[in-house]
Amino acid sequence: MSEERRVHLSKKAPEAYAALRSFSKAVGGVAAAAGIDARLREIVQIHASQLNGCAYCVRVHVDGAVAAGVDADTIAQIATWRESGVFDERERAALELTESFTFIHEDGIPDEVYDRAGGILSEAEYVALSWILVAINAFNRVAIAGRYPVPPRGGAGAAPSPVAPGDGRSA
Repeated sequence: MSEERRVHLSKKAPEAYAALRSFSKAVGGVAAAAGIDARLREIVQIHASQLNGCAYCVRVHVDGAVAAGVDADTIAQIATWRESGVFDERERAALELTESFTFIHEDGIPDEVYDRAGGILSEAEYVALSWILVAINAFNRVAIAGRYPVPPRGGAGAAPSPVAPGDGRSA
């Protein structure tokens, strides 16, 4: 990725970004009310960010996952969740849903994914996860468009974290 400067959307249109942050906080409330814990929230946000190619948000949500007690082995297995045995049925349903939301332009949410997720997740969980995925996909686009830097840990140029649904962090 080139080092050219890009417009920092959150700084150039702070009112729009504030609305996205408010949306994110509302999503966090919906998730909490539905019983979506930090582990599941961070796992799906990492996976969406991986699929979108957003290194910045991957870093933010890996940090969030670690803070939520997710171990390194589980984090490393997210990209290969179908072949991995570390995720329970609920997490697997959420990861499959993550892929459908991230690639929604291809097939929407296919009936088989909707039915499978609906057989595992409660309606409230499905709704909350859906809003989490809408939010993280929006944040991925902001960070990718702005080419938010991901320097080595402790390196200069580290930018503040974008907001994740319900966590109050901002870009």
